[in-house]
Amino acid sequence: MKHRIVVLGAGYAGAWGAGNLARRLSPADTEITVVNAVPDFVERMRLHHLAAGHDLAFRTLSDVFSGTGVRLRLARVTGVDPERKTVTLTGEGDEHGEHGDHGDHGDHGEGELAYDTLLYTLGSSVAQHDVPGVAEHAFDVTGLPSALRLRERLARLGAGGSVLVVGEGLTGIEAATEFAESRPDLCVSLAARGEVGAWLSPRARRHLRRAFDRLGITVHDNSGIDAVEPGRAITVDGRSLAADVTVWSAGFAVHPLAAASGLQVTGSGRIVVDRTMRSLTHPDVYAAGDCAHAIGENGKPLPMSCATAGFTAQQATAAITARLTGRPVPLTGLKYYGNHISLGRRDAIFQMVDADVRSMSWYLGGGGAARLKSAILTGAGWNVAHPTFGLPARTRRLAAAPRASGVGATA
Repeated sequence: MKHRIVVLGAGYAGAWGAGNLARRLSPADTEITVVNAVPDFVERMRLHHLAAGHDLAFRTLSDVFSGTGVRLRLARVTGVDPERKTVTLTGEGDEHGEHGDHGDHGDHGEGELAYDTLLYTLGSSVAQHDVPGVAEHAFDVTGLPSALRLRERLARLGAGGSVLVVGEGLTGIEAATEFAESRPDLCVSLAARGEVGAWLSPRARRHLRRAFDRLGITVHDNSGIDAVEPGRAITVDGRSLAADVTVWSAGFAVHPLAAASGLQVTGSGRIVVDRTMRSLTHPDVYAAGDCAHAIGENGKPLPMSCATAGFTAQQATAAITARLTGRPVPLTGLKYYGNHISLGRRDAIFQMVDADVRSMSWYLGGGGAARLKSAILTGAGWNVAHPTFGLPARTRRLAAAPRASGVGATA
């Protein structure tokens, strides 16, 4: 029988990981199935552009995996049983072969899917932090459905309407500046628990403040939000901030599915993995992306980010390939070099960081940084859309080496 690899989730980590496993492992020995709830690859880093009214072209996952041999299963994951090595699925299932055909490739719709190796990449969603009113009255840009709802609401908001973005992280800053640049007729503000951009170098922080001033964004520093109500948000010290639309971007949270499965997780529900992204308690399970509690080269947990998705997916696929082919497991880089923050379409900040992810004095700002960020976004999407395109030379040599076990790799 073929070795069954199941990938849960087709975001940046899952889609890239599945394609690279298909590139490295022989289809004569392995069968790779990707489970995802929606048929499109969603570029999460562009969802604030979509919400602001810009049109985005989404690639279908069937096109992404065309020609790779990867099977696509459209369904929602409702359970993982690492003892029985099965996942439970529900929803309207649909599978496509490598040419998009609808042949009989296994179970459809609800049911169980068995695996020999599981790559868990279900990502994260918005963290509501149990703040009253967030679920009922706030919007977010962490998923396609929520970004589309916000897009529709902003389109109905007339001139002079108020938009409050809650959260001083990268998502909050990028959302606020995108909304202000795309809709200069709106009154955009940002509420931060501390000081916006406090982690940046002094020069980069001044650049950020100038960008806010240029775009007319009102900043409420030291204004943690205690409740969201229709037309306003209430700060922890009792102040009322007017908001026709409140956009919640105060962090990310993972689904409790992993914790419920019996996998070892952190208090926040992220799967605890070793240096190769392998579960500490279940060696047939690997995790990558936001749902993995991975330790970087500085000894600290990697943050939830697109960069982390890339680092951890690269390490997980390298480890899976090596172990299935009987080769030594290579260690890929888990080191951050900087934070890149878009400030609308024509401005950005690239902040270099040291080994402890502390901001260095050097930063790049302005149009050059914006073009670099645009190239990064384009490159990330292109890499997912071409998952089997030429791997680095070291990986090609590894894949081309003679077989060392029953599962083979292609050149």
